[in-house]
Amino acid sequence: MYYLYILKSLNNNKFYIGVSKDIKERLHKHNKGWSKSTKPFKPWEIAYTEEFIDKKLAYKREFFLKSPMGYLEKKAIFSRLI
Repeated sequence: MYYLYILKSLNNNKFYIGVSKDIKERLHKHNKGWSKSTKPFKPWEIAYTEEFIDKKLAYKREFFLKSPMGYLEKKAIFSRLI
């Protein structure tokens, strides 16, 4: 299984969207500072997940949420997480 995940910074209202096969391990790496884009905003918590059986579908969903076409849907998800 592959997971689209949204992390929320515990220091502010920053969010990060990613894909991983092992969410717990990926969260651990984000909180250890292994990702340049999330390091300044650690610690993080998992705020939202979606499950996919196919890696391509998970990445397609991530791309959609990060694109202008997915902006309103992403904002709706974020508003539920704040």
